[in-house]
Amino acid sequence: MTRQPSNPSDRLSRRELLAYTTAFGSAFVAAQGLAAEPPAKKQSRRKSPAKKYGMKKSINLWALPYPDKMSLRECFELCKEAGFDGVEVNYALEGDLSPEVSRADIRKVGEMARKMGLAISGLCSFLFWPYSLTHNDPAKRKKGLELATKMVEAAKLLETENLLIVPGAVYIPWLPDEPPVPPDVCDRRAREAMKRLIPLAEKADVSLNVENICLNAYLHDPAEMNAFVDSFQSDHVRVHFDTGNVMEYQFPEHWIPLLGKRIKNIHLKESSKKVGEFNINTFRPLLDGTTDWPVVIEALDRVGYRGYLTFEYFNPFPHWPESLVYQTSDAIDRMLGRS
Repeated sequence: MTRQPSNPSDRLSRRELLAYTTAFGSAFVAAQGLAAEPPAKKQSRRKSPAKKYGMKKSINLWALPYPDKMSLRECFELCKEAGFDGVEVNYALEGDLSPEVSRADIRKVGEMARKMGLAISGLCSFLFWPYSLTHNDPAKRKKGLELATKMVEAAKLLETENLLIVPGAVYIPWLPDEPPVPPDVCDRRAREAMKRLIPLAEKADVSLNVENICLNAYLHDPAEMNAFVDSFQSDHVRVHFDTGNVMEYQFPEHWIPLLGKRIKNIHLKESSKKVGEFNINTFRPLLDGTTDWPVVIEALDRVGYRGYLTFEYFNPFPHWPESLVYQTSDAIDRMLGRS
């Protein structure tokens, strides 16, 4: 069919075109025939992956409606059915993994996962915020260290070698009335806490993996992170690299070559630089953001990373939450060249 030239009077003005492009994206606008230039030539719908990657799939329990709507066993069963290799669990003040349960009960959690064919890919905790290791309140700092000590023990009982550590915070945005901790004080307190934990971690053969956080105003540069980790001269102090936590201000593919072999565990968080203001809702399901995943995965491969890629998400779908688990599994399969 011969395409008739459009009448110039039918075209949108530059201002209108810009408005639509800003709202819906250039590709969508072009597909409607509204772009000033014709859309690029279509590519094949499916492209065979150039290579397959040897990393493993994991998901954090925060992405599931636990414990409100699903038990721990139900969560593990769903994750296994969806094709995950491991699950990252979370230590809380109460519940299946907490100070209120026995060592034997914690051990049973790891055994239950392994019987289903799942590994415990790591242990992390929200408690590093209310009981920060660098808190201005000495009582809360003490409580934080006590909890971190229990987490080292819990990781050993679960038979995971990965414990995520948030070593400190200069500032916590959701506590605006809380006085900030001066950077030098934060650094001193964080180092003191780490030095208390390292002997315990070495004895338990658990790695203290320091996470880069987007909101704590501490360790926000790969060189700073490397210097902090290297200063302890321990194989049991490594990095838990979170891809989404750098997306607000930097790019994960730039950090990975600099962190290199220090990376012991990974959080995959999708984020979007299209959102003008940072909040927890800038995190979203995988592939629904602006992360350059092919470049990120290739960067991890080049530094020799073969561990877990753990999806972390804080807002499980309110309806049919299992759909998020399956979508995530499928997305990681595509990243790793398995689909």
